Amino acid sequence: MKKHIPIIFAITLVSFASCKKDFIEQNNPNAVNVVDAFKSENDVLLAVNGAYTALRSSNNIGENSGLFTDERSDDTGRDDAQSNSGEPFQFGDFSILPSNTYLKAHWSNLYQTITRCNVITSNIDRVTFSNADIKEQYLAETKFIRALMYFQLVRKWGAVPLVTKQLTSNKEVTENTYRQSEAAVYAQIVEDLKAGLNSKLPNLQNGANAGRISKAAINGLLGQVCLTMYTTLADQKAENLANADTYLSAAYQMKPFGKLADVAYADVFDVNKKTNNPEIIFEIVNKQGDISYSSSIAANNQPLGETINSLKVTTGVGGNVTRDLVNEYEKNDPRAAFSIKFANSPQVQDYFITKYRDASSTASVNGYGGNNTPIIRYADVILMLAEVKMYQGNDALAIQYLDMVRERAGVPLYASARLTADYNSKYPTLKLAILHERRVELAFEHQRWFDLLRFFTTGELVAYFKAKPQSTFGNAKLANFSTKDRYFPIPLDEVKLDPARMYQNPGY
Repeated sequence: MKKHIPIIFAITLVSFASCKKDFIEQNNPNAVNVVDAFKSENDVLLAVNGAYTALRSSNNIGENSGLFTDERSDDTGRDDAQSNSGEPFQFGDFSILPSNTYLKAHWSNLYQTITRCNVITSNIDRVTFSNADIKEQYLAETKFIRALMYFQLVRKWGAVPLVTKQLTSNKEVTENTYRQSEAAVYAQIVEDLKAGLNSKLPNLQNGANAGRISKAAINGLLGQVCLTMYTTLADQKAENLANADTYLSAAYQMKPFGKLADVAYADVFDVNKKTNNPEIIFEIVNKQGDISYSSSIAANNQPLGETINSLKVTTGVGGNVTRDLVNEYEKNDPRAAFSIKFANSPQVQDYFITKYRDASSTASVNGYGGNNTPIIRYADVILMLAEVKMYQGNDALAIQYLDMVRERAGVPLYASARLTADYNSKYPTLKLAILHERRVELAFEHQRWFDLLRFFTTGELVAYFKAKPQSTFGNAKLANFSTKDRYFPIPLDEVKLDPARMYQNPGY
């Protein structure tokens, strides 16, 4: 019988594929031994580029990875009958099984990316660098990506295996494949990110370097991590909240604009203005018109009979939007008209996503769009600062940050909005007002599920979902939502390998 090994081992012993200098492209892999692959500074750069490239996958955090976030939340779903009996529907239906192959692919891809990073950190000392700053930059980029992957894992599964070195034997893999506490995983995330603050990375990246990390990206992610630790972990709450404030404020101070209202909302997503987008802190870059490295999100979200997103003629239902989200937009909020549209085709008759558009001749009828995938942007940082100030008891400053986003959107400022019965009844607290603003501002940017996990305890989250009407969720069965849905199940194949050390999450 063939001996199985944990997914965490998936690429540790295989050859390390070489990449072109363009960090979002890869050559056809010519297999070489890992040790032999690290001989020059350029070899390290190619390996770092390969780690960046891994983020593009729909099984990672790429533009089409919403199955693991947005469909898990109350923002998007699947109303086509064909998918109702398939594995993807389990995510929005809150009926996911440990044997779900999409879930396993996501787990595997995140760990494969971590392994790429571990290979770099374990072998970079083999190379002599002419400039020590370049070495520190490559390490900072690598550790940022590793931290980003673990941040995805710990929020989705809780305690997970934690490996930060290249594993070179089956014995090492077995010894390292066990679930470690959330606190331990978060500690490693913070350590990896803080290491990059001492590098010579620029405050922001743009132009040819758009898509690479910067000091603002490190600070922004560190702030989000510390804020999540504050709301999730029992220990060091005051320290975590203070750190969240420090890092988010540092990222905010690096902004290249005067005030957020100076940057039009639609411009943030305009493919013709993306090369020097002042609001973007970190994003995944796609190439317009390129068959391999273009974006497909505009075409994928466009349903039958519509042309707003792409020149590609599609026959499906597009990116389905829940009525729960449709109802969340305030009257005359221009973000609604920009982000969603009702498809009138008799075969669709539903709302779809229009936030990502590229109907250019370069994208063509094939839908090879140029949309980038935002990971961190300034509106996100500003609203997290509002959240921090609220937790610190400084509501006045929290409202100032909240109003920066509302002013840019062109909706009434918070004090005026509170005077309307509808707004005040839906968002009776500042906390719910901030959560609402994050939902409509960052819709379809894969933030909503994580926001819900951060804003609510497990019990509160269940109550929040149960209070929603089933009619606003389409075919997904809201009644299925329970305390088990705070986490995904550990993939069945991982549990079977070692039921004691890779124990299953409760409820599965």
